[in-house]
Amino acid sequence: MTAAEFLVNPGEINKDTKSFTLDGDEGRHAATVKRMREGEVIHLCDGQGSRAIATVVKVHKHSLDLTIDQFTFEEAPEPRFVVVQALAKGERAELAVEMLTEVGADAIIPWRAEHSIGKWDSVDKGLEKWRRTSRESSKQSRRAWIPEISNLKSTAEVCELMSQAQSVFVLHESADQALAACAIREQGTIMIVVGPEGGISPDELAAFSAAGARVVHMGASVMRTSTAGAIAVGGLLMRSQRWS
Repeated sequence: MTAAEFLVNPGEINKDTKSFTLDGDEGRHAATVKRMREGEVIHLCDGQGSRAIATVVKVHKHSLDLTIDQFTFEEAPEPRFVVVQALAKGERAELAVEMLTEVGADAIIPWRAEHSIGKWDSVDKGLEKWRRTSRESSKQSRRAWIPEISNLKSTAEVCELMSQAQSVFVLHESADQALAACAIREQGTIMIVVGPEGGISPDELAAFSAAGARVVHMGASVMRTSTAGAIAVGGLLMRSQRWS
């Protein structure tokens, strides 16, 4: 059986940590839901590269006392994949974040696109939902690095961010160039823009092209906003050193 994994705060574990108390929400979940027992082995991760294998030495009502058996640090992977994800309707947005996290996206930028059907009544609540989804998906997929979820961006703000990336691809069914035919870099940032259910508007396409992005397609199929980004990242990862 695979050992259960729990998240800790960044910096709480390091190479000198010999013992640790898992408390808070994760400790409560471990003690009351997972019903961990003395002698069981669990995994800890701080979401920023630090991981540890630990043994339960004592179980409290809402926490665990642990001894750290092994510590490792995983460097942030290269190239870095950043996905600009348009707000989507209902649960499709959370599905997109879940899939992007599992496949290996390193950062996800929520985008208020012109044709976005999904709206956030509260930006803070929307961001919290995306970040919670990413955290839980990171635990499930045993990622050492939890993807960064940025604040909600406008089209103009996305264009500004494009200057920081080495390669930018905008997914659109009308493109003449295929994503599969594009060369990718092994270092730096690769940005992928995923439009909403209503599609990327002509003005947005023009703005992105002016900012240096390449408009590309992924074959004849028109994919949902909830799945297109993950498929694009997965396709590029297969050609990178990260999946070699």
